[in-house]
Amino acid sequence: MNSETWNTIIASFPEPHLLQSWQWGEVKSKFGWEALHQAWGDERTPDAAALILQRSIPIAGFAARLRVLYVPKGPLLRDWGDNALCRRVLDDLQVLAREKGAIFIKIDPDVPLGMGVPGDPDAQEDRLGENVGTELDGLGWKSSKEQIQFRNTVLVDLTAPEDEMLARMKQKTRYNVRYAIRQGVTVRVGSREDFELLYRMYAETSVRDGFVIRSEDYYHSLWSTFLENDMLTPLVAEVEGEPVGALMLFHLANRAWYLHGMSRDIQRKKMPNYLLQWEAMRRAKEKGCMVYDLWGAPDVFDESDSMWGVYRFKRGLGGRVLRTIGAYDYPVRPILHKLYTENLPRILELMRHRRRARTNVLVKRSL
Repeated sequence: MNSETWNTIIASFPEPHLLQSWQWGEVKSKFGWEALHQAWGDERTPDAAALILQRSIPIAGFAARLRVLYVPKGPLLRDWGDNALCRRVLDDLQVLAREKGAIFIKIDPDVPLGMGVPGDPDAQEDRLGENVGTELDGLGWKSSKEQIQFRNTVLVDLTAPEDEMLARMKQKTRYNVRYAIRQGVTVRVGSREDFELLYRMYAETSVRDGFVIRSEDYYHSLWSTFLENDMLTPLVAEVEGEPVGALMLFHLANRAWYLHGMSRDIQRKKMPNYLLQWEAMRRAKEKGCMVYDLWGAPDVFDESDSMWGVYRFKRGLGGRVLRTIGAYDYPVRPILHKLYTENLPRILELMRHRRRARTNVLVKRSL
């Protein structure tokens, strides 16, 4: 199996995902994970496929290293409504987890529970998610407290003409896109030479907005890998030649994703982030993408959710909420799984604290 073959397989599914691409596994393999690739059915157009990430973890008192397995935004199935296929894939993943000596295996496929915000007139429920959840429960999988990826997201339909895409936006959002243009904001395609600047800008954004980011090496590796494979378009907003914001537009097959956005405090009143998103939609559409995934929406759709402010911005862009079943774990070793999940929040908080401290130092040095 090579990258071209694997990505062709992934692209053949009704809803391919970037986190199931060969390149995602390639990047993760540089940071402690091992990438495994498995497909079910016909070699060229299989019925299911999964990029499986494996990581060894040392635990005091155990001579051998134990493992955790994770299928990011997968597995991909051609038809989640095919109960026999669903059961076969889940059974095989359980067998693999046992063979690898894993504590557990985690999956988080984008199986829909519904579209739209619950309670809104246009909200639609999808029985598929409920049925798959019932199947998972019956096979011993547990809804996970550790949702590594966002459970919900906002999707923008790119198949309409540009004037219709603008018309779908909230009035204030549409005004801000045009206002940014009037204020002299321009957007250019970035390159590898911009990565150092973009990371510093991302660090500044994380400190200001209160989220934690990874090391500079991680993002340089991620961005470089996808840029080299024509799966990333960095977009940089400028005012009079000075960078004031940016976003990373990832794309695979007929879909695009907004994974990383960054901005500076200067010139924010000129609304560069609105023009960046509009340019991202236009460029994704030019590449043949039909859907733009804005990457993340609240679990709870009210102002108590920490993502509410970001969601209001995304909602203005004319997309619709996709609600999914989220992550499920199959605990191969239930006692160790319980210990792992109970202690993981403290471990993650310690890691976040250290990352936050390093980022703060970087931002202070760059000011």
